[in-house]
Amino acid sequence: MTTFANDLLTVSSLSMQFSGLKALSDVNLSVKEGSITALIGPNGAGKTTLFNCLTGFYIADSGQLLFYKDKDTINLRKLLGEPLKFQHLKNPSSFLSILYYKAFGGSHLVARNGIARTFQNIRLFREMTVIENLLVAQHCHTNRNLASGFLNLSAFKKATQENLRTAYYWLEKFNLAKDANRLAGMLPYGKQRHLEIARSMCTKPRLLCLDEPAAGLNPQETQELREIILSIRKEEKVTVLLIEHDMSLVMSISDHVIVLDHGVVISTGKPEMVQKDPKVIEAYLGVQNE
Repeated sequence: MTTFANDLLTVSSLSMQFSGLKALSDVNLSVKEGSITALIGPNGAGKTTLFNCLTGFYIADSGQLLFYKDKDTINLRKLLGEPLKFQHLKNPSSFLSILYYKAFGGSHLVARNGIARTFQNIRLFREMTVIENLLVAQHCHTNRNLASGFLNLSAFKKATQENLRTAYYWLEKFNLAKDANRLAGMLPYGKQRHLEIARSMCTKPRLLCLDEPAAGLNPQETQELREIILSIRKEEKVTVLLIEHDMSLVMSISDHVIVLDHGVVISTGKPEMVQKDPKVIEAYLGVQNE
């Protein structure tokens, strides 16, 4: 039995609401480094909202998101800034600080610090080639400036060559090398799913967040996805947090399962334990089996 000693991510008392509707209510959870953790629950439970708060697309109303990177503790809510509220207008320095984070903070800062994600609805650059999708993902880690780009300085060339090596590494890993120069939007659906994960891996994440990666896949493609996720964890030493409705996939690869319902965590634990939890059966699994 594999044990995971250290937290990579902790979420404490996280809350988020939209026009009075609570999407997340006092959510507390942790993700162990080296684990595959599944986040499950019925539609509208708040799973994607949690991902959006974690990856900089939303700023939570309250709570704490701590990401442990090497020996550093990164406060993601501080990194992203506070939600802009009316009372901030009374304090010019606070107002300007929040505007700065809204202009220059966000998801790219999260990616630069080691958290990557995919989406329920595939978000590729469809009019760019497959390899261009992988190259553009690496800009968050590439130190370049306008002068080096115009002058073709050696540092610029070296960075470009390294980015190409990284892109081709992931093309081979995902069996996409033959499609390198195809437009991403022309790939079959299953390959588009693979490309989106490959693009996320090009950002060199410590934590990979997958939002319903098996959605729309046939059984063979789902099995291929399973092997990809296991390989990412084993060979790349990347921790995986996934939202998924395919319970066969969840139960076969997850070390830990967290269940959300109406924005509240109702159960956490090993897959076989969560599967037997009466609250989970009533809120989610029982509905699926009807």
